[in-house]
Amino acid sequence: MNMQWNLDQLRLFVSVAEQRSFSAVAREQRKAQSAVSSSIALLEEDLGVSLFDRSSGRQPKLTDAGNALLEEAREVLRQCERLNGRALAMMQGQEARLCLAQDEAMPFQPVIDSLEAMAEQFPSLEVQLSNGTQGDVARKLVERKADLGLLFYHDQIPQALERRVLGSIEMVTVCGIDHPLAAQSSVNCQQMAQHRQLLMATQSSVYPGSEPASPQVWRADSFYVMAELVMRGLGWAWLPRNVVQYPAYQGHIVELVSEWTPPALIVELVWRRDEPLGPAARWLAERFAVHLQAIGAKPDKLRRHE
Repeated sequence: MNMQWNLDQLRLFVSVAEQRSFSAVAREQRKAQSAVSSSIALLEEDLGVSLFDRSSGRQPKLTDAGNALLEEAREVLRQCERLNGRALAMMQGQEARLCLAQDEAMPFQPVIDSLEAMAEQFPSLEVQLSNGTQGDVARKLVERKADLGLLFYHDQIPQALERRVLGSIEMVTVCGIDHPLAAQSSVNCQQMAQHRQLLMATQSSVYPGSEPASPQVWRADSFYVMAELVMRGLGWAWLPRNVVQYPAYQGHIVELVSEWTPPALIVELVWRRDEPLGPAARWLAERFAVHLQAIGAKPDKLRRHE
């Protein structure tokens, strides 16, 4: 079989499949609808299969073959983006500037230690740092306002981004030293449900433990704000261990032994697929991984209030 299809046809195929409209894709691409339809028809002819069932109504519906080939087409386009990005990185050499965006709850010490080491390794590199929720981090990458992102794993990451797991941060159950739960040697779900719970509230609600375990709930969009509320006895919460260990909270927050705690936060390095990491960014990624692994071992429990 003589394959004559091209990347433009694959892009149109994926776009029509995702938007379920030839006309919408035509408007987006500033093409005539007939041109989009013809390109898809030529692709079907070259592949020897029908990708869309055009008799199913006004919206094009993928055939079984179309469904089977859709992810293959996406992967071909992703590989092309990687190829172009690698070539661009080779042409540009070392970065002049590195813009790093990170989740505000990212462990402080591994980031600072990594940046300190990078300052010695790449003394002429300009670095720009920004903090926000993980939705902010992903958006900055997509909008090309950041080159590199550190966030916690979630399944709603934009398709334009690549991701790499670096490590994990344990979640712990905590309350203030004067909270009624602090006197318990261990707490169960029934006991926890009797007291106000403090929960993370973001637009995407993708952090572990976003579902309440108590009928009484207060929400905040920052783990550090939650820790401040916990410290003042306003409720119990699930918090990342690194937040609980912040010096200002020592002696004010108690870690509880509970029968259920959310899974660990998975730390990921994220970047645009069409702009792969340069030498400094790759080096920094390795340092992040090393420092995260160093704190990955479970430390001693926080001392209970005597």
